[in-house]
Amino acid sequence: MNCPRCKSKDTSVVDSRLAEDGRAVRRRRECTKCQHRFTTFERQELSSIIVIKRDGTREPYSRSKLERGIWLACSKRPITQEQIDKMLSQLEEKWGANKKEVSSSTVGMDVMKALKKIDKVAYIRFASVHREFKDVEEFKEEIVRMFK
Repeated sequence: MNCPRCKSKDTSVVDSRLAEDGRAVRRRRECTKCQHRFTTFERQELSSIIVIKRDGTREPYSRSKLERGIWLACSKRPITQEQIDKMLSQLEEKWGANKKEVSSSTVGMDVMKALKKIDKVAYIRFASVHREFKDVEEFKEEIVRMFK
């Protein structure tokens, strides 16, 4: 593991424990060169899941790509990394258990449902991109639906 500060390859594990979501190992590391401490998470790679895009093309599932999109929706909201990790781990387990392929619309709908439970503003932001809102009226309609 490379040190994020000085890029040294000489790091050591100071502490290891199961992450809060129970699906990853959290490791506290220290660089032997600059003494910088940092945390890494080790989890099973779910490369067997294939996402079917709207245009019919298929691509391997990428947790980091989905997580970037979720964090854009969660920008400046009181949401923790642990909440996002737990949400993604639960969703990945669901998608992996059902089948080898999952549609991007299923991924989007499942993320929206999970975000709605965590933070309604993040949910609206994510929904606006996933559902491709065209104008303010579509935002209003979604907000009204959310509170019914």
